[in-house]
Amino acid sequence: MSKVLVNGALGRMGSEVVRAVNNAADLELVGGVDVHGAGKTVPGKQGALPVYTDLAEALAATKPDVVVDFTRPDAVMGGLRLILQAGIHAVVGTTGFTPERLAEVKQLAEAHHTAALIAPNFALGAVVMMKLAAEAAKYFSDVEIIEKHHDQKLDAPSGTALLTAQMITKVRTAHKQGHPDEKETLAAVRGGDVEGIRIHSLRLPGYVASQEVIFGSQGETLKIINDPVNRECYMPGVLLGCRKILTRQGLVYGLDQILD
Repeated sequence: MSKVLVNGALGRMGSEVVRAVNNAADLELVGGVDVHGAGKTVPGKQGALPVYTDLAEALAATKPDVVVDFTRPDAVMGGLRLILQAGIHAVVGTTGFTPERLAEVKQLAEAHHTAALIAPNFALGAVVMMKLAAEAAKYFSDVEIIEKHHDQKLDAPSGTALLTAQMITKVRTAHKQGHPDEKETLAAVRGGDVEGIRIHSLRLPGYVASQEVIFGSQGETLKIINDPVNRECYMPGVLLGCRKILTRQGLVYGLDQILD
């Protein structure tokens, strides 16, 4: 049975991961880590487990096989350095990864003979959405992305939107969309730009994490939508990551990389 430590265990996603791991017959929760965890516990299969406020202490005390990280973009790299340098596998749902950060994670994982799965989105429907978008882009050259999240999300655009755009750029030629003389009379009103693909970020109460990929062509549009209704939809992907990452080395970027 693989031992799992949850970093960010008291947060929205971390709490779901705690429940999901406890319901998995082949995984054992060994504890949690949270900056707000002093004196607190999380439920385990055999009773209450401690929540540590210090990740290094938690790693030494619980000796996990894998750490699931749902923390913050400004904290995730410090945690990953500790995890990977200890030779422990990581499954990461925290977003905000730049190419430079990904390169560092790859180097650390390879140097310490372990692996990190970084997935911008753990929902299986989101993975299918991205694959369909990349396929549709072979036939529709003009596309924009609208991602919608709750108003407590700290980064924009979402990692899912960025990964979707990156997958599309691999199959289409970069070009400017819209009128060639288009001018913004309000700064950034046309959204972010990834090789001509516009990304628009909404932050409103009531959303979990939705995304629309909208293609346009002469006389028609095509929409591919992923619309989660609660955070439970991410748990099958997280649990799959905990199982599959144990046999990998290096950086694995995207849930789709472990589905085949």
